[in-house]
Amino acid sequence: MILRTLSAPALVHAIEENLAEYVLYQGRAPGAEVYQDAALTWVISGIPGSAYSNAVLRTRLAPARVDAVVAEVLARFSERGVPLGWWITPATRPTNLAERLAAHGLEALGEGPGMAADLAALTGEVSDPAGLSIEEVNHPPTLRLWLDTQHRATSDGEGSPSGEAVAAETHLGVGPHLAYRRFLGRLDGVPVATAALFLGAGVAGIYSVATLPSARRQGIGAAMTRAPLRAARALGYRAAVLGASPLGAPVYTRLGFREYCRVGRFVRWPA
Repeated sequence: MILRTLSAPALVHAIEENLAEYVLYQGRAPGAEVYQDAALTWVISGIPGSAYSNAVLRTRLAPARVDAVVAEVLARFSERGVPLGWWITPATRPTNLAERLAAHGLEALGEGPGMAADLAALTGEVSDPAGLSIEEVNHPPTLRLWLDTQHRATSDGEGSPSGEAVAAETHLGVGPHLAYRRFLGRLDGVPVATAALFLGAGVAGIYSVATLPSARRQGIGAAMTRAPLRAARALGYRAAVLGASPLGAPVYTRLGFREYCRVGRFVRWPA
């Protein structure tokens, strides 16, 4: 069910739903929990330290129920000892949920642009930086390299991924036949950057674009974004979506992405 209608409302909905389906996909890992009803969706991946894959989405609550439901969710995530990320999107209800979450002690992480692009009209189709090679992750040893690189790129070069993160990603598998595909960038043979593609809600979602601090400001992030975009276009997808950081938004704009909405997140870390 590839999205063919690229109207603004359709793209906003796709931005929200691709994110929700991506987080739900993380709920396939061993030990994960998933809850869904008409008012709420949440996923506990069990990965410590990740407020991205332990998250609440699709909040459609009546105002009178908010405090009780938030308290219940907080209690469950506390029992599991994982962070809680709560996503705020245009369809979130009630519209003052951000205020209510803050009153329960959740920390606002700010908001960023929800962006989309027509894959038939991509710009920035330039040569990749000299010495950069990009490969799709199709084997477990390369997946471990991807995980190590992604972790170091998002933690300023420190540490290594948790055992739970490695187990979860390994369980989700690798290969071009999956909805979730990963890409590893090497500069002169050394792993320096990552990206991921998630095919859901009829569009191509771009995730995990990250570059080691030592390799930044060379155009590698843009090149890593182009790789999954090309893969999605080859499969017949019409639109790509992503959530951008303030630093990443100009890069994506040059590639042809436009902002269609704002996406925010609140977080509560384990005590």
